[in-house]
Amino acid sequence: MEALQTYWWFLIALLGALLVFLLFVQGGQTLLFCSRSEMTRNLKVNSLGRKWELTYTTLVVFGGAFFASFPLFYSTCFGGAYWLWMLILLSFILQAVSYEFRRKPGNLFGTRVYDAFLFFNGCIGCILLGVAVGMMIFGADFTITKGNILDGTSPVISVWNDSHGLEAIFNWRNLLVGFTVLFLARTNAALYFLNNIEEGTGFRAQQRKAALVNGAVFVVLFLVLVAVIFTSKGYGYDDNGVITEVSFKYADNLMTLWWLGVVFLLGVVMVLYGLGKTALRKVYARGIWWTGAGTVLAILALLCLIGYNNTAYLPSISDPQSSLTIVNSSSTEFTLKVMTWVSLLSPIVIAYIFVVWRKLSSPPLTPTEIEHDHESY
Repeated sequence: MEALQTYWWFLIALLGALLVFLLFVQGGQTLLFCSRSEMTRNLKVNSLGRKWELTYTTLVVFGGAFFASFPLFYSTCFGGAYWLWMLILLSFILQAVSYEFRRKPGNLFGTRVYDAFLFFNGCIGCILLGVAVGMMIFGADFTITKGNILDGTSPVISVWNDSHGLEAIFNWRNLLVGFTVLFLARTNAALYFLNNIEEGTGFRAQQRKAALVNGAVFVVLFLVLVAVIFTSKGYGYDDNGVITEVSFKYADNLMTLWWLGVVFLLGVVMVLYGLGKTALRKVYARGIWWTGAGTVLAILALLCLIGYNNTAYLPSISDPQSSLTIVNSSSTEFTLKVMTWVSLLSPIVIAYIFVVWRKLSSPPLTPTEIEHDHESY
């Protein structure tokens, strides 16, 4: 059973890491108003439009996998902190509507309004998803009483505070995670535009500058976030499932699970290498491959660190014994076994995404293609 729980937390962490990388779509949407030319904005939107469904699908799969493998987290977080998740959902609905109707004949609002919706999704989507991850590290205010499931009048086992997730948005440490995710997404987006769009040297210079400026902000935020995480207290549990507060818990996890530390460091180095090579070589346009792979490795290692080594991955700051772990929140052994067999199809899905990505990205997007494509976004 423990092996199955460990395996499924790894898959959840992998999906989360892929989602953070794919948020470059949201990051690109926040860069739309940096372009004064309508053609340049159209190029950016259509470049992102080729990939936005991958982000949306990954988010849905991430939520579905969490629900199936760790249902207590799903019911606690999604059901209790619903204002936070409703805002996230609203931002993604606006994104879908914008890509569908932005340049369609007879749309009600005009392209600028839909561009504003995309900007809203880019900012709010990244920040609030980061806030949700921040809760998993720094804790939230909820209690769990599993015996309530037998109460016919109120069979609610997870009880949140009265603000239902809004308080998490105003927690500075959660916001630090959110803004770090936002500027990582903006950095990856600029590098993606550099690799995916051909519109002369002026455009390339603008994207290179955007990547370096946003990359510098991201590095500063990231260093502060790493310092905060690895000096913060966490919650661990013993063989009897008793949860206690542990000082420097995440730092201890990093030293105990040293191989995850190696993966984390490798990911960071790859991100810095992609940024550095883009800065030093003005003709280099493949930085997104380095920063993208580095993003996945670093986030994968970080999410594994907050779930492994007897760690509570969603601490309760009001009732530590209500904190969620991969042991007390998982599905039954039978469910995990059946899902494990299904998960063996994952390499096929990943290969399909890779092939589709290559097809949609080749050749790079040009103004001529936009002008002659009547189905463009």
